[in-house]
Amino acid sequence: QVQLVESGGGLVQPGESLRVSCAASGGIFRFYTMGWYRQAPGKERELVASVRSDGITNYGDSVKGRCTISRDNAKKTVGLQMNSLKPEDTAVYFCNAKLGAMDYWGEGTLVTVSS
Repeated sequence: QVQLVESGGGLVQPGESLRVSCAASGGIFRFYTMGWYRQAPGKERELVASVRSDGITNYGDSVKGRCTISRDNAKKTVGLQMNSLKPEDTAVYFCNAKLGAMDYWGEGTLVTVSS
């Protein structure tokens, strides 16, 4: 069983940056593909970014060039640096850990981009 706790959400203005973090406990962190997903009101959950155990990253089309995902296996954390934020980035951001059929989610952290 893996527990995931997100932090770092908040209110920012358009064009600003924000970093959200996820701390994991349980499981063997380094084997998991870690990801960030987001869900805006009335919309489906979508991939923001993921990083595999080998360090290979993948980004959703809507954030390519603006976000960077990173993981620290020693600290069991995964971070998401978001730059040039737009109002349409407003959503609850969820941390995810996947390994085979195992799929774990955090409770999410709210990011609001508004002037």
